[in-house]
Amino acid sequence: MYVLLFHALIVTGLTLRVLLRDDLAPSSRLAWFMVIFILPVAGAIVYFLFGEASLGRSASRRRATIRSVWAESPAILGSGSDLLESIDPAYQPAFSYAASINGFQVKTGNRAELMADGLEARRRLLSDIDAAKVSVNVLYYIWLDDNTGTAVAQALMRAVARGVQCRAMTDGLGSRQLIKSRLWRQMSDAGVMTEIALPLNRPLFTMLTSRIDLRNHRKITVIDGQITYCGSQNCADPEFLVKPKFAPWVDIMLRIEGPVVAQNQLLFASDWMVARKGSLQEFPLSPDTHANGFAASIIGDGPTERAGATAQLFASLIGTATRTLTLSTPYFVPNTTVLNAIQAAAYRGVHVTLIFPERNDSWVVAAASRSFYQAILASGACIFEYIPGLLHSKTLTIDGCITFLGSSNMDLRSFDLNYENDILLQDVATTKAVEQRQEDYLKQSREVTVVQVESWSLPTKLWNNAIATIGPVL
Repeated sequence: MYVLLFHALIVTGLTLRVLLRDDLAPSSRLAWFMVIFILPVAGAIVYFLFGEASLGRSASRRRATIRSVWAESPAILGSGSDLLESIDPAYQPAFSYAASINGFQVKTGNRAELMADGLEARRRLLSDIDAAKVSVNVLYYIWLDDNTGTAVAQALMRAVARGVQCRAMTDGLGSRQLIKSRLWRQMSDAGVMTEIALPLNRPLFTMLTSRIDLRNHRKITVIDGQITYCGSQNCADPEFLVKPKFAPWVDIMLRIEGPVVAQNQLLFASDWMVARKGSLQEFPLSPDTHANGFAASIIGDGPTERAGATAQLFASLIGTATRTLTLSTPYFVPNTTVLNAIQAAAYRGVHVTLIFPERNDSWVVAAASRSFYQAILASGACIFEYIPGLLHSKTLTIDGCITFLGSSNMDLRSFDLNYENDILLQDVATTKAVEQRQEDYLKQSREVTVVQVESWSLPTKLWNNAIATIGPVL
Protein backbone atom coordinates (compact mmCIF):
# COMPACT_ATOMS: atom_id res chain seq x y z
CA MET A 1 0.00 0.00 0.00
CA TYR A 2 2.69 2.49 1.03
CA VAL A 3 4.84 1.45 -1.94
CA LEU A 4 1.99 2.17 -4.34
CA LEU A 5 1.34 5.53 -2.67
CA PHE A 6 5.03 6.43 -2.91
CA HIS A 7 5.02 5.39 -6.56
CA ALA A 8 1.97 7.56 -7.25
CA LEU A 9 3.52 10.57 -5.53
CA ILE A 10 6.74 10.26 -7.52
CA VAL A 11 4.91 9.90 -10.85
CA THR A 12 2.49 12.73 -10.08
CA GLY A 13 5.17 15.12 -8.83
CA LEU A 14 7.53 14.58 -11.74
CA THR A 15 4.68 14.68 -14.26
CA LEU A 16 3.61 18.08 -12.95
CA ARG A 17 7.21 19.30 -13.00
CA VAL A 18 7.64 18.26 -16.64
CA LEU A 19 4.28 19.81 -17.60
CA LEU A 20 5.12 23.12 -15.92
CA ARG A 21 8.43 23.56 -17.74
CA ASP A 22 8.22 26.08 -20.56
CA ASP A 23 11.58 25.13 -22.10
CA LEU A 24 10.61 21.61 -23.16
CA ALA A 25 9.39 20.64 -26.60
CA PRO A 26 6.40 18.24 -26.71
CA SER A 27 8.69 15.42 -27.89
CA SER A 28 10.96 15.94 -24.88
CA ARG A 29 7.97 15.93 -22.51
CA LEU A 30 6.72 12.71 -24.04
CA ALA A 31 10.14 11.09 -23.71
CA TRP A 32 10.38 12.04 -20.04
CA PHE A 33 6.84 10.77 -19.41
CA MET A 34 7.93 7.40 -20.80
CA VAL A 35 10.97 7.28 -18.51
CA ILE A 36 8.96 8.37 -15.44
CA PHE A 37 6.03 6.00 -15.98
CA ILE A 38 8.04 2.95 -17.04
CA LEU A 39 10.76 3.40 -14.41
CA PRO A 40 9.14 5.40 -11.60
CA VAL A 41 11.98 5.17 -9.07
CA ALA A 42 14.93 4.83 -11.43
CA GLY A 43 13.27 7.39 -13.71
CA ALA A 44 13.06 9.86 -10.85
CA ILE A 45 16.78 9.46 -10.20
CA VAL A 46 17.56 9.89 -13.89
CA TYR A 47 15.43 13.03 -14.06
CA PHE A 48 17.07 14.43 -10.92
CA LEU A 49 20.53 13.89 -12.39
CA PHE A 50 19.91 14.72 -16.04
CA GLY A 51 16.45 16.22 -16.44
CA GLU A 52 17.24 19.93 -16.35
CA ALA A 53 20.14 21.78 -17.97
CA SER A 54 21.12 24.01 -15.09
CA LEU A 55 24.50 24.87 -13.65
CA GLY A 56 22.90 26.20 -10.47
CA ARG A 57 21.99 29.74 -9.57
CA SER A 58 25.44 30.80 -8.42
CA ALA A 59 27.21 29.73 -11.61
CA SER A 60 24.47 31.20 -13.81
CA ARG A 61 24.68 34.54 -11.99
CA ARG A 62 28.46 34.54 -12.35
CA ARG A 63 28.25 33.99 -16.10
CA ALA A 64 25.54 36.64 -16.46
CA THR A 65 27.76 39.14 -14.65
CA ILE A 66 30.68 38.37 -16.97
CA ARG A 67 28.43 38.68 -20.00
CA SER A 68 27.45 42.15 -18.85
CA VAL A 69 31.14 43.08 -18.86
CA TRP A 70 31.25 42.29 -22.57
CA ALA A 71 29.04 45.31 -23.16
CA GLU A 72 32.04 47.40 -22.17
CA SER A 73 33.76 46.28 -25.38
CA PRO A 74 31.40 47.52 -28.14
CA ALA A 75 34.23 47.57 -30.69
CA ILE A 76 34.67 43.82 -30.17
CA LEU A 77 30.99 42.96 -30.26
CA GLY A 78 30.35 45.13 -33.33
CA SER A 79 27.42 47.28 -34.31
CA GLY A 80 25.76 45.36 -37.12
CA SER A 81 26.78 47.80 -39.86
CA ASP A 82 29.32 45.32 -41.28
CA LEU A 83 26.53 42.80 -41.79
CA LEU A 84 24.54 45.14 -44.03
CA GLU A 85 27.61 46.18 -45.97
CA SER A 86 29.41 42.85 -46.39
CA ILE A 87 26.95 39.95 -46.17
CA ASP A 88 24.85 38.95 -49.15
CA PRO A 89 21.20 39.87 -48.42
CA ALA A 90 20.17 36.23 -48.88
CA TYR A 91 22.26 35.20 -45.87
CA GLN A 92 21.80 38.23 -43.65
CA PRO A 93 18.91 36.68 -41.64
CA ALA A 94 21.12 33.75 -40.56
CA PHE A 95 24.02 36.03 -39.62
CA SER A 96 21.62 38.30 -37.72
CA TYR A 97 20.30 35.32 -35.80
CA ALA A 98 23.85 34.20 -34.99
CA ALA A 99 24.60 37.66 -33.57
CA SER A 100 21.55 37.46 -31.32
CA ILE A 101 22.94 34.47 -29.40
CA ASN A 102 25.69 36.27 -27.52
CA GLY A 103 25.98 39.67 -29.16
CA PHE A 104 28.92 38.99 -31.49
CA GLN A 105 28.17 40.93 -34.66
CA VAL A 106 29.74 40.38 -38.07
CA LYS A 107 33.25 41.81 -38.34
CA THR A 108 35.15 42.32 -41.60
CA GLY A 109 38.90 42.14 -42.21
CA ASN A 110 39.48 38.48 -41.35
CA ARG A 111 41.58 35.87 -43.11
CA ALA A 112 41.88 32.13 -42.58
CA GLU A 113 43.98 29.17 -43.59
CA LEU A 114 42.65 25.63 -43.61
CA MET A 115 45.06 23.18 -42.02
CA ALA A 116 45.90 20.18 -44.19
CA ASP A 117 45.25 17.65 -41.41
CA GLY A 118 45.60 17.11 -37.67
CA LEU A 119 49.38 16.82 -37.80
CA GLU A 120 49.71 20.05 -39.77
CA ALA A 121 47.39 21.79 -37.31
CA ARG A 122 49.62 20.62 -34.44
CA ARG A 123 52.80 21.76 -36.21
CA ARG A 124 51.43 25.24 -36.95
CA LEU A 125 50.00 25.60 -33.45
CA LEU A 126 53.33 24.73 -31.84
CA SER A 127 55.11 27.15 -34.15
CA ASP A 128 52.70 29.95 -33.20
CA ILE A 129 53.10 29.25 -29.48
CA ASP A 130 56.87 29.25 -29.85
CA ALA A 131 56.63 32.65 -31.59
CA ALA A 132 54.27 34.16 -28.98
CA LYS A 133 55.45 37.35 -27.32
CA VAL A 134 52.60 38.40 -25.02
CA SER A 135 50.08 35.68 -24.18
CA VAL A 136 48.77 32.25 -25.05
CA ASN A 137 45.31 31.11 -23.95
CA VAL A 138 44.13 27.56 -24.62
CA LEU A 139 40.96 25.68 -23.73
CA TYR A 140 40.27 22.09 -24.81
CA TYR A 141 37.47 19.70 -23.97
CA ILE A 142 39.80 16.71 -24.29
CA TRP A 143 43.51 17.10 -23.61
CA LEU A 144 45.53 13.88 -23.49
CA ASP A 145 49.11 13.39 -22.36
CA ASP A 146 49.99 11.80 -25.72
CA ASN A 147 52.37 13.26 -28.33
CA THR A 148 50.15 16.22 -29.18
CA GLY A 149 49.07 16.95 -25.62
CA THR A 150 52.62 16.72 -24.30
CA ALA A 151 54.03 18.85 -27.13
CA VAL A 152 51.49 21.62 -26.49
CA ALA A 153 52.18 21.53 -22.75
CA GLN A 154 55.91 21.75 -23.35
CA ALA A 155 55.45 24.65 -25.78
CA LEU A 156 53.45 26.51 -23.12
CA MET A 157 56.18 25.90 -20.57
CA ARG A 158 58.80 27.20 -23.02
CA ALA A 159 56.67 30.28 -23.59
CA VAL A 160 56.38 30.97 -19.86
CA ALA A 161 60.14 30.63 -19.50
CA ARG A 162 60.67 33.53 -21.92
CA GLY A 163 58.09 35.74 -20.18
CA VAL A 164 54.87 34.98 -22.08
CA GLN A 165 51.69 34.83 -19.98
CA CYS A 166 50.09 31.42 -20.55
CA ARG A 167 46.70 30.15 -19.44
CA ALA A 168 45.61 26.54 -19.90
CA MET A 169 42.07 25.38 -19.24
CA THR A 170 40.45 22.02 -19.78
CA ASP A 171 37.13 20.32 -19.05
CA GLY A 172 36.82 18.44 -15.78
CA LEU A 173 35.31 15.34 -17.38
CA GLY A 174 36.78 15.27 -20.88
CA SER A 175 40.34 15.73 -19.58
CA ARG A 176 40.06 14.00 -16.23
CA GLN A 177 43.09 11.80 -16.97
CA LEU A 178 45.32 14.78 -17.77
CA ILE A 179 44.21 16.65 -14.65
CA LYS A 180 45.50 13.74 -12.54
CA SER A 181 48.74 13.43 -14.51
CA ARG A 182 52.27 14.59 -13.81
CA LEU A 183 52.17 16.68 -16.99
CA TRP A 184 49.39 18.90 -15.61
CA ARG A 185 51.38 19.44 -12.41
CA GLN A 186 54.52 20.20 -14.40
CA MET A 187 52.70 22.91 -16.33
CA SER A 188 51.52 24.54 -13.13
CA ASP A 189 54.93 24.28 -11.48
CA ALA A 190 56.53 25.87 -14.55
CA GLY A 191 54.29 28.93 -14.27
CA VAL A 192 51.48 28.09 -16.68
CA MET A 193 48.21 29.24 -15.08
CA THR A 194 45.93 26.20 -15.09
CA GLU A 195 42.20 25.97 -14.45
CA ILE A 196 39.48 23.36 -14.79
CA ALA A 197 36.21 24.13 -16.50
CA LEU A 198 33.24 22.56 -14.69
CA PRO A 199 35.41 20.57 -12.24
CA LEU A 200 34.33 17.23 -10.79
CA ASN A 201 36.33 17.38 -7.57
CA ARG A 202 33.03 17.37 -5.65
CA PRO A 203 30.82 15.05 -7.73
CA LEU A 204 28.08 14.69 -5.10
CA PHE A 205 27.79 18.47 -4.75
CA THR A 206 27.70 18.79 -8.53
CA MET A 207 24.91 16.23 -8.81
CA LEU A 208 22.89 17.99 -6.09
CA THR A 209 23.26 21.50 -7.52
CA SER A 210 23.42 21.03 -11.31
CA ARG A 211 24.03 18.34 -13.94
CA ILE A 212 27.22 16.35 -14.03
CA ASP A 213 27.04 15.99 -17.82
CA LEU A 214 26.98 19.73 -18.59
CA ARG A 215 30.40 20.12 -20.17
CA ASN A 216 32.70 22.68 -21.77
CA HIS A 217 33.16 21.23 -25.25
CA ARG A 218 35.05 24.24 -26.65
CA LYS A 219 38.37 24.12 -28.46
CA ILE A 220 39.91 27.61 -28.24
CA THR A 221 43.45 28.78 -28.85
CA VAL A 222 44.31 32.51 -28.88
CA ILE A 223 47.91 33.66 -29.34
CA ASP A 224 49.00 37.26 -28.62
CA GLY A 225 45.40 38.32 -29.26
CA GLN A 226 46.20 38.10 -33.00
CA ILE A 227 45.78 34.44 -33.97
CA THR A 228 43.06 31.94 -33.12
CA TYR A 229 42.31 28.36 -34.11
CA CYS A 230 38.75 27.16 -34.58
CA GLY A 231 37.52 23.69 -35.44
CA SER A 232 36.85 20.21 -34.13
CA GLN A 233 40.31 19.06 -33.01
CA ASN A 234 40.96 18.42 -29.35
CA CYS A 235 44.49 18.47 -27.91
CA ALA A 236 45.14 14.85 -28.84
CA ASP A 237 46.73 12.69 -31.52
CA PRO A 238 44.58 11.43 -34.42
CA GLU A 239 45.14 7.91 -32.99
CA PHE A 240 43.07 9.05 -29.97
CA LEU A 241 44.43 6.49 -27.55
CA VAL A 242 41.40 6.55 -25.23
CA LYS A 243 39.29 5.09 -28.06
CA PRO A 244 41.83 3.55 -30.45
CA LYS A 245 39.51 1.14 -32.24
CA PHE A 246 37.69 4.07 -33.89
CA ALA A 247 40.90 5.83 -34.98
CA PRO A 248 41.99 7.80 -36.78
CA TRP A 249 39.98 10.78 -35.54
CA VAL A 250 39.56 13.00 -38.61
CA ASP A 251 39.30 16.68 -37.72
CA ILE A 252 39.28 20.07 -39.37
CA MET A 253 40.89 23.29 -38.17
CA LEU A 254 41.08 26.88 -39.39
CA ARG A 255 43.93 29.21 -38.41
CA ILE A 256 42.33 32.66 -38.28
CA GLU A 257 43.58 36.22 -38.02
CA GLY A 258 41.45 39.36 -37.78
CA PRO A 259 38.79 41.00 -35.60
CA VAL A 260 37.01 37.73 -34.78
CA VAL A 261 40.11 36.69 -32.81
CA ALA A 262 38.97 39.12 -30.12
CA GLN A 263 35.53 37.48 -30.03
CA ASN A 264 37.11 34.08 -29.43
CA GLN A 265 39.27 35.72 -26.80
CA LEU A 266 36.14 37.00 -25.06
CA LEU A 267 34.72 33.49 -25.00
CA PHE A 268 37.91 32.17 -23.43
CA ALA A 269 37.94 35.05 -20.93
CA SER A 270 34.35 34.35 -19.90
CA ASP A 271 35.18 30.71 -19.10
CA TRP A 272 38.41 31.67 -17.36
CA MET A 273 36.78 34.35 -15.21
CA VAL A 274 34.12 31.90 -14.04
CA ALA A 275 36.89 29.72 -12.63
CA ARG A 276 39.25 32.48 -11.52
CA LYS A 277 38.42 36.12 -10.80
CA GLY A 278 39.99 38.59 -13.15
CA SER A 279 39.44 41.49 -15.51
CA LEU A 280 39.06 41.77 -19.26
CA GLN A 281 41.99 44.18 -19.21
CA GLU A 282 44.20 41.12 -18.72
CA PHE A 283 43.30 39.83 -22.20
CA PRO A 284 44.56 41.40 -25.48
CA LEU A 285 41.48 42.43 -27.47
CA SER A 286 42.91 44.48 -30.35
CA PRO A 287 43.69 42.16 -33.26
CA ASP A 288 44.80 43.53 -36.61
CA THR A 289 42.30 44.08 -39.42
CA HIS A 290 43.40 42.74 -42.80
CA ALA A 291 42.69 44.49 -46.10
CA ASN A 292 40.18 42.65 -48.28
CA GLY A 293 39.50 40.25 -45.42
CA PHE A 294 36.23 38.37 -45.22
CA ALA A 295 33.26 38.94 -42.92
CA ALA A 296 32.68 36.57 -40.02
CA SER A 297 31.48 36.23 -36.47
CA ILE A 298 32.12 33.84 -33.59
CA ILE A 299 29.23 32.01 -31.96
CA GLY A 300 29.55 30.79 -28.39
CA ASP A 301 26.57 28.80 -27.16
CA GLY A 302 25.98 26.93 -23.92
CA PRO A 303 23.44 25.95 -21.26
CA THR A 304 23.46 29.48 -19.81
CA GLU A 305 22.57 31.02 -23.19
CA ARG A 306 19.12 31.13 -24.73
CA ALA A 307 17.50 27.69 -24.93
CA GLY A 308 17.31 26.26 -28.44
CA ALA A 309 19.72 28.80 -29.92
CA THR A 310 22.05 26.39 -31.73
CA ALA A 311 19.27 24.32 -33.26
CA GLN A 312 17.53 27.48 -34.43
CA LEU A 313 20.81 28.76 -35.89
CA PHE A 314 21.29 25.54 -37.85
CA ALA A 315 17.72 25.79 -39.14
CA SER A 316 18.23 29.45 -40.09
CA LEU A 317 21.42 28.64 -41.99
CA ILE A 318 19.90 25.65 -43.77
CA GLY A 319 16.94 27.81 -44.73
CA THR A 320 19.18 30.22 -46.65
CA ALA A 321 20.61 27.56 -48.99
CA THR A 322 19.56 27.91 -52.62
CA ARG A 323 21.94 25.60 -54.51
CA THR A 324 24.11 23.37 -52.34
CA LEU A 325 24.35 22.35 -48.71
CA THR A 326 26.99 19.92 -47.45
CA LEU A 327 27.24 18.91 -43.81
CA SER A 328 29.59 16.65 -41.88
CA THR A 329 29.16 15.72 -38.24
CA PRO A 330 30.07 12.71 -36.11
CA TYR A 331 26.95 12.92 -33.96
CA PHE A 332 23.65 13.46 -35.75
CA VAL A 333 20.59 13.52 -33.50
CA PRO A 334 18.63 16.53 -34.77
CA ASN A 335 15.50 17.88 -33.20
CA THR A 336 12.36 18.40 -35.26
CA THR A 337 13.32 21.97 -36.17
CA VAL A 338 16.63 20.96 -37.76
CA LEU A 339 15.32 17.77 -39.35
CA ASN A 340 12.46 19.65 -41.01
CA ALA A 341 14.88 22.32 -42.26
CA ILE A 342 17.09 19.68 -43.91
CA GLN A 343 14.12 18.00 -45.56
CA ALA A 344 12.66 21.32 -46.70
CA ALA A 345 15.97 22.31 -48.32
CA ALA A 346 16.07 19.06 -50.28
CA TYR A 347 12.41 19.32 -51.29
CA ARG A 348 12.93 22.81 -52.72
CA GLY A 349 15.75 21.57 -54.92
CA VAL A 350 18.89 22.25 -52.90
CA HIS A 351 21.56 19.57 -53.41
CA VAL A 352 21.84 18.36 -49.79
CA THR A 353 24.69 16.05 -48.82
CA LEU A 354 25.17 14.69 -45.30
CA ILE A 355 28.38 12.89 -44.24
CA PHE A 356 28.54 10.78 -41.06
CA PRO A 357 31.07 8.22 -39.80
CA GLU A 358 30.32 4.63 -40.66
CA ARG A 359 31.56 3.51 -37.21
CA ASN A 360 30.59 5.72 -34.30
CA ASP A 361 32.16 5.67 -30.84
CA SER A 362 28.65 6.12 -29.41
CA TRP A 363 26.36 3.18 -30.20
CA VAL A 364 23.41 5.20 -28.89
CA VAL A 365 24.06 8.06 -31.31
CA ALA A 366 24.70 5.64 -34.17
CA ALA A 367 21.29 4.01 -33.67
CA ALA A 368 19.46 7.30 -33.21
CA SER A 369 21.14 8.80 -36.29
CA ARG A 370 20.10 5.94 -38.56
CA SER A 371 16.50 6.23 -37.46
CA PHE A 372 16.36 9.48 -39.48
CA TYR A 373 17.83 8.06 -42.69
CA GLN A 374 14.54 6.97 -44.25
CA ALA A 375 12.87 10.38 -43.92
CA ILE A 376 15.97 12.26 -45.08
CA LEU A 377 16.49 10.09 -48.14
CA ALA A 378 12.80 10.36 -49.01
CA SER A 379 13.22 14.14 -49.27
CA GLY A 380 15.92 13.75 -51.91
CA ALA A 381 18.94 14.44 -49.73
CA CYS A 382 22.04 12.24 -50.00
CA ILE A 383 23.68 10.43 -47.08
CA PHE A 384 27.25 9.14 -47.05
CA GLU A 385 29.10 7.20 -44.36
CA TYR A 386 32.83 7.79 -44.00
CA ILE A 387 34.82 4.55 -43.81
CA PRO A 388 38.51 5.04 -42.80
CA GLY A 389 37.99 6.31 -39.24
CA LEU A 390 35.83 8.46 -37.04
CA LEU A 391 34.94 11.56 -39.03
CA HIS A 392 34.97 14.15 -36.25
CA SER A 393 34.79 17.26 -38.45
CA LYS A 394 31.81 19.51 -37.85
CA THR A 395 31.32 21.47 -41.09
CA LEU A 396 28.47 23.13 -42.95
CA THR A 397 28.95 24.81 -46.33
CA ILE A 398 26.25 26.60 -48.27
CA ASP A 399 26.11 27.75 -51.92
CA GLY A 400 29.89 27.92 -52.28
CA CYS A 401 30.29 31.00 -50.10
CA ILE A 402 29.08 30.33 -46.52
CA THR A 403 30.95 28.20 -43.99
CA PHE A 404 29.95 27.24 -40.45
CA LEU A 405 32.67 25.35 -38.61
CA GLY A 406 33.70 24.65 -35.04
CA SER A 407 32.97 22.41 -32.06
CA SER A 408 29.18 22.03 -32.38
CA ASN A 409 27.76 18.69 -33.37
CA MET A 410 24.28 18.39 -34.80
CA ASP A 411 22.93 16.64 -31.74
CA LEU A 412 21.00 17.44 -28.60
CA ARG A 413 24.10 17.65 -26.43
CA SER A 414 25.52 20.50 -28.51
CA PHE A 415 22.06 22.07 -28.75
CA ASP A 416 21.33 22.10 -25.02
CA LEU A 417 24.12 20.84 -22.75
CA ASN A 418 27.60 21.79 -23.99
CA TYR A 419 29.49 25.05 -24.16
CA GLU A 420 30.56 25.33 -27.80
CA ASN A 421 32.47 27.74 -30.05
CA ASP A 422 32.05 28.08 -33.81
CA ILE A 423 32.76 30.53 -36.61
CA LEU A 424 30.29 31.63 -39.28
CA LEU A 425 31.82 33.30 -42.33
CA GLN A 426 31.14 34.43 -45.87
CA ASP A 427 34.11 33.88 -48.13
CA VAL A 428 34.35 32.06 -51.44
CA ALA A 429 38.02 31.06 -51.06
CA THR A 430 37.69 29.64 -47.54
CA THR A 431 34.41 27.91 -48.36
CA LYS A 432 35.97 26.39 -51.49
CA ALA A 433 38.79 24.98 -49.37
CA VAL A 434 36.34 23.49 -46.86
CA GLU A 435 34.20 22.10 -49.70
CA GLN A 436 37.29 20.42 -51.14
CA ARG A 437 37.92 18.83 -47.76
CA GLN A 438 34.30 17.65 -47.71
CA GLU A 439 34.84 16.21 -51.18
CA ASP A 440 37.85 14.31 -49.84
CA TYR A 441 35.56 12.83 -47.17
CA LEU A 442 33.04 11.81 -49.82
CA LYS A 443 35.70 10.00 -51.85
CA GLN A 444 36.37 7.83 -48.81
CA SER A 445 32.69 7.21 -48.04
CA ARG A 446 29.95 4.95 -49.26
CA GLU A 447 26.54 6.27 -50.20
CA VAL A 448 23.55 5.03 -48.23
CA THR A 449 20.60 4.32 -50.52
CA VAL A 450 16.89 3.97 -49.93
CA VAL A 451 17.11 0.33 -50.99
CA GLN A 452 19.75 -0.36 -48.35
CA VAL A 453 17.75 1.30 -45.59
CA GLU A 454 14.60 -0.56 -46.58
CA SER A 455 16.52 -3.84 -46.44
CA TRP A 456 17.50 -3.38 -42.81
CA SER A 457 16.13 -6.15 -40.61
CA LEU A 458 13.05 -5.58 -38.48
CA PRO A 459 15.04 -5.82 -35.19
CA THR A 460 17.48 -3.18 -36.50
CA LYS A 461 14.67 -0.79 -37.41
CA LEU A 462 12.95 -1.37 -34.08
CA TRP A 463 16.19 -0.77 -32.19
CA ASN A 464 17.06 2.44 -34.07
CA ASN A 465 13.58 3.88 -33.64
CA ALA A 466 13.38 2.89 -29.97
CA ILE A 467 16.66 4.68 -29.23
CA ALA A 468 15.53 7.72 -31.21
CA THR A 469 12.30 7.85 -29.21
CA ILE A 470 14.21 8.58 -26.04
CA GLY A 471 16.64 10.84 -27.93
CA PRO A 472 15.31 14.02 -26.27
CA VAL A 473 16.44 12.76 -22.85
CA LEU A 474 19.86 11.46 -23.94
